[in-house]
Amino acid sequence: MTTRNLLRLFLLAGSAPMLFAQSGTMFPPVRGMHEMVAAANNFEVEAGFRVLTQGGNAVDAGVASVLAAAVTELDHFGLGGEMPLIIKRAGKPPIVISGVGTAPEKATVQYYSSRQPEPWERAGDMPPIPSDGIKAAILPGAFDGLLLALRKYGTKSFAEVAAPAIGYADEFPIPEIYAKLIMNTQRMLTLWPASTAYFMPGGQVPKPGDVFKQPTLAKTLRELAAAEKKTRGNREKKLAAVRDLFYKGDIARRIAGFSEAKGGLISRKDLAGFAAGEDQPVCGAYHEYTVCKPGFWTQGPVMIEILNILEGYDLKKMGHNSPEYLHTLVEAAKLGFADRDRYYGDPKFSKIPSEILLSKEYAAERRKLIDPNHASMEHRPGDFQPPLPPPSVTGAASPAQDTTCVNVVDSKGNVFSATPSGAWLPSVIAGDTGIPLSTRLQSFVMTPGHANQLAPGKRPRVTLSPTLVLKDGKPYIALSTPGGDNQDQALLQVLLNMLEFGMTAQQAAESPRFQTEHFYSSFATHDFTPGRLNLEGRIPKTTVDELAAKGHRVQVTGEWSNSSAPTVIRMMESGVLEGAADPRRSRFVFGR
Repeated sequence: MTTRNLLRLFLLAGSAPMLFAQSGTMFPPVRGMHEMVAAANNFEVEAGFRVLTQGGNAVDAGVASVLAAAVTELDHFGLGGEMPLIIKRAGKPPIVISGVGTAPEKATVQYYSSRQPEPWERAGDMPPIPSDGIKAAILPGAFDGLLLALRKYGTKSFAEVAAPAIGYADEFPIPEIYAKLIMNTQRMLTLWPASTAYFMPGGQVPKPGDVFKQPTLAKTLRELAAAEKKTRGNREKKLAAVRDLFYKGDIARRIAGFSEAKGGLISRKDLAGFAAGEDQPVCGAYHEYTVCKPGFWTQGPVMIEILNILEGYDLKKMGHNSPEYLHTLVEAAKLGFADRDRYYGDPKFSKIPSEILLSKEYAAERRKLIDPNHASMEHRPGDFQPPLPPPSVTGAASPAQDTTCVNVVDSKGNVFSATPSGAWLPSVIAGDTGIPLSTRLQSFVMTPGHANQLAPGKRPRVTLSPTLVLKDGKPYIALSTPGGDNQDQALLQVLLNMLEFGMTAQQAAESPRFQTEHFYSSFATHDFTPGRLNLEGRIPKTTVDELAAKGHRVQVTGEWSNSSAPTVIRMMESGVLEGAADPRRSRFVFGR
């Protein structure tokens, strides 16, 4: 049976009202016995499943899905973006790949301390590093991360995993959110002619469902596949040729030439010197489970810190989403994020006090700071190192356009969990390459001595946070989400819904959520909003009132308004795969 027919059967089954009624969820349960792909849209899931049906493994399929995302979800992620990735091969320990670009050589504190305003900024009312435009660009990291994963842990050629993305770059029906974001950002896009031509061909904003063509990106992807085909030698040499074309060859020349011509900082030397890396995950125990995250160059370890604090409470006894439960989670999250704000950064440049931050003893001390009756308004990182001044807060907030997520499990038990991001709209397209540049440089701070202070060659501390949960040493749950700073709060709630309250994956993803903003934002203005607590409207008013009485600065938002939208794959002991797709952004999951 073809992938297309399998997906058709899934959609027909998913239209049956009884499935929704029996599960009590907006989306129907999705289960299988062999393999599963979960991502942002049907194109990405189809790309992954196409490769699986051609004999590829989870890594091959995951790479195909991410490449398809760089075409069909360019509103939230593009080929010039970044991507932390967790891979778990059957019988092997998990590994992490850092596909996160670094600051160019010219990106110094001195440069940004004296920069001139961009056309859309007002002098005296702008962050040190702009939130948009070519001066916010780090080096493209996701593509090398994908190639590293494919070379070491995949089986397919680049041409095979890129084939779906190339087809979609030729033409595909543009989704609502993609078309909407082009409409909403068109004023910014018109500042860059290459971006205008790319996103508004003929000067027209595409409408949802229009056939959208991305010829420059399709040409670049074909050039990369052709470099592989014409190279003699083994698979590794062929994949090296693909990489060299992007980072050292003609594509690098065109990216750097465009950047330099338009006042950007990326040079050919920067691109040639960049390499994605392999890393060990940061793992922590929560009861009988092991939770693995990427390292302190992401915000991932904050989930382990929070879980360590929460392990001292009987959460199940409190009751799901009760006032006591939500207050405890929110206060624990505040403490975890305060440490993130103070201590996290690129370990290649700074010594991170990781042993302290992740220890059970430290969590026990932090737990004592939680007042069961009052919400804290303070920013309280651990005091085992000298305090630093907070990030400078300047200018109007400009929220990131966000991220996507891809999770794959294959029939042999291999797992791929990624959070691709960056190069989102309104993106600067690098000339005729069709490659959008990331604006992740804005995630650095300028604070002297801070682990995340801007420096050339350094990775910004990103919010991107894929998650792998092990049970008895075996993969149990893979989950990831968009959502910026909110990612680990959302994933924490979804995870606890399953582990503590016995929900199915779909029920866990759909359950009402909170979002505290009691931290320093990871994006350009780095603003701090003490005590603000956003609650979805499905949370009962009595609970809302009790949280407000404890001092939380509560805002009740829409019923499905939480900014994250995870996908989840749970690997049951019975061999059943159980998937979840969050309807908040119409995620998509398919398994068989």
